[in-house]
Formats: sequence, structure tokens, C-alpha cells
Amino acid sequence: MINHKLIYKVLGSLLLLEAVFLSWCVIMAFCYRERDFWPFLITMITTGGAGLILKHYGRQSVNSMNRRDAYLLVTLTWVVFSIFGAMPYLLSGILGSPTDAFFETMSGFTTTGASVINDVESSALPHAILFWRSLSQWVGGLGIVFFTIAILPSMVGGSVKVFSAEATGPMRAKMHPRLSTSAKWIWTVYLVLTIGCALSYLLAGMDWFSSINYAMTTTATGGFSIHNDSIAHFHSPMIEYIGIVFQLLSGINFTVLYMTLFKGRIKQLLHNSELKFYLLMVLIATVWIAILLIVRSGYDVEHALRGSLFQTVSLMTTTGIFSEDVGAWPHLTWMILMALMFTGACAGSTSGGFKSVRVLMMLRTIKNELLRILHPRAVLPVKINRQSVPTAQINNLLAFFALYIITCAAIVALMASIGLDASNSAIISLSCVSNVGLPLDVIGPDFTWSALPLTVKWICSLLMLMGRLEIFSVLVLFTRAFWKDN
Repeated sequence: MINHKLIYKVLGSLLLLEAVFLSWCVIMAFCYRERDFWPFLITMITTGGAGLILKHYGRQSVNSMNRRDAYLLVTLTWVVFSIFGAMPYLLSGILGSPTDAFFETMSGFTTTGASVINDVESSALPHAILFWRSLSQWVGGLGIVFFTIAILPSMVGGSVKVFSAEATGPMRAKMHPRLSTSAKWIWTVYLVLTIGCALSYLLAGMDWFSSINYAMTTTATGGFSIHNDSIAHFHSPMIEYIGIVFQLLSGINFTVLYMTLFKGRIKQLLHNSELKFYLLMVLIATVWIAILLIVRSGYDVEHALRGSLFQTVSLMTTTGIFSEDVGAWPHLTWMILMALMFTGACAGSTSGGFKSVRVLMMLRTIKNELLRILHPRAVLPVKINRQSVPTAQINNLLAFFALYIITCAAIVALMASIGLDASNSAIISLSCVSNVGLPLDVIGPDFTWSALPLTVKWICSLLMLMGRLEIFSVLVLFTRAFWKDN
């Protein structure tokens, strides 16, 4: 049975936390004396009031959360956060449609980076709105509820179950018996990366506002930008190299980063199977694309290597920012980049996608099956990080892969029936479920997210949520067994 009062209580507490985030935007709007002061203030008060009301209704709840409560809470949190987070766009008149406002906010919190605001510069977006877009991605980078577990563990009862419902990847290493302590360590790594990225951007020539915004979206592997042409706006190889470094780091499992940076366990880094596969994929794709750019597009060696490495890392970490006009690159480069979009970086990072560890597990499973044909009685375990993967995880992997493909195929068919052509439908579907958020104008002229039909935008919003929560956590809510009392 669903513990409704506990859901109200925890959701109310989380809305109060969102009100705190909104208060930062209120302060920024006040300092810049811009028109979005009142929209953010009204949103902050409304969000905080809703949080207090929900806490009141849940004040007598029993602090015991089962798995069904956790899955419902996590999905509701992302939806409710996006509903209240959309209010500043509507109240300020920047986005006139509730559909567009919800789409933009969901894209932010899920770190997808797809935007219905086609021109952030000539639209003269206020500083607080730009900051809110970046902040939403930064908060959603490691997970809204996971952020809460780190700073206010008492807020989220049954935090281990909640973490399981929100975490990404099939294998989750424990750093500490208490999840709240592990969450603090991981968020410490995240904060250090963000500060280091911001300072690096600042020293490379960005102003402080740009450096903070780009640092948040880079380390969150989100992709929202405060300029129309993203990182390419600065025409700075140094800034591009900084972006490469911090996107690459943000695509690594944060537990591995913590053990390496703070505990000095270099062996764990060197023996990590997923990390080696991730870096190998980046290397192969970078060299391949660089050769294509040199041979077919006449790039010099340094420019080809820098451009190919930037876009390889950007697409594989599902950040989706661009350093140049990738739409003019040879078509084969896009086939490579699309494969990277699907693969994704490491589990336990801020990136989306299928995740490198799953691809690695599938490749090793296929290899074992080929060997089993020759040696039927051989015992051939699938090993990751020198440890055998349990059969249950292999079954989960195959089920997730099948569901991932079926979901994409079903959405492509649905979009095609609405009126989009099949190729664009496939790119949009993969972009949303992998949380990449490609700017659609790189596919074709005047083809943007804002131009999509309203129905497609709602489908994309759901797909972004499913991609961020890895599909099962959302779809389980639509089963009869979930709502049937035991």
C-alpha cells in the first residue's frame, strides 16, 4: 500500500528546497534590476507555500518507505519540480505556452539541454532566467533526491530505496555504509569539479557570469548555453580544451573519481573496466573523425583533433554542446557521433545514454556465447572490474536493452504518425531518451525544438524523464501490480 502521507511529507520538504534555489534567482534578479524579479519572487512564494501545505498533510506519517513509495516519490519529484520550475518562464512572458515552459524546465532538470528558446541573445533573456536554466541542470546532474540525501538526509526516509530508484547504471559501488555520507563525498567531487571548471573558464577569458553558467552545464553534462553558438561563441581553443577536460571528467563514475582524487587509490582507476572502455571509445572516435575532417574537409591537424575530440566527448557524455558547425561535417562523422550518443559515458556520472558499462557487458556476453558454441560445457562468467557479474544483472541488462530499443522505436512510429519524417523522429527520440538534447538546426535549416507540434513536445518531455530515470523507474508506475495492494 502506498504511504501517501509520507509522500506528501517528503515531497513538501523537497519543494521547500526548490524554493531555496529559486531564492538565489530572486536575489540575482534584484541585483540586476531586471523584469524577472517578481516572477521569481511569486514562484518562490508559491513553491514554498505548496511545500508547507504538503508537509502539513504529511505531518503524522510513519517514516517507513517501501520500494513502491520510493519509485513513486522519485518520479513525482521530477515532475513537480518541473511544474513549479516552469512558472518563471510563464510569469515573465519569456515563454507564452505552458507546454514550452514545462518542456524547457524538464529539459533542464534532466540535463537534456533541448531548448525551445531559439535565440537566447536577441531575446535579451534576464540574467536570473539564464542562471535558472543552468542551475536546474546542475541540480539535476546527480539527481534531485540524491542532492537532498547529501545535504539533508533526514528529509528523505528510506534513502537507500530512493537512491535505487533514481541512480543510473546496473552496478553501484558502496563507499560508506551510510548512504548520506557517500552522497556527501560524491557531491564534494561534483562541487570541486564545478568550481575548478568555473575558475578555469574565468582564467581563459570568460566573464564571471559566463564562467559560472558554463561550469554548471559542463559538469552536469547538460548543454544549456547563454549564447546562441554555445562554446563556439568565444572562438578560443583554450576554452574548448577546458571544456573537453571537464566534460571528460564528468563522464567518469564519481565514486571512482573520489577514490582516486581523495583516497589516492590509483589502482582502482587503472583496473576499472568501464573507464578503460570509455576512454578507448573516445580515442577511436576522435582519431577516426579527425582523419575524416583532414581528408574530406581540409582541416589542419590541430583543428581536426581539437574539433573531433570536443564533439566526441560532448556527444558521448551527452552534454550536446558544440564548438563549431558540426552540421557541415561529413555524414559518416554523424553516424559515429550518433553511436556515441547511444553508448553514453560511465554509470554513476552525470551523463545519460545507455552507459558504457552496459555496452561492455553486452559485448562480453556476446563473446561468451560465441565461445560457448565451441565449448558447450565451459563456465564463462562475464567479468567487470575483475569480478563476475551475477546472472540477475545480465538478465536486467538484456531487458533494459530491449526496452530501450522498443521505447525508441515506438516513439519514432508515434512521431511519424503525427507528421514528422522518420529520420528526424529517430534523432529526436534518441536525443531525448539519451538526454543529449541536440540543437535540431544542425540536422536541417529552420528545424528547431520550438517548431515541434505540442503533442510531440509532451512526448519528448516524458521521454526525457524516462531517459533520466532509466525507463524502468517510470514505466513501473503504469503497471497494475504497482498499484495493487499486497
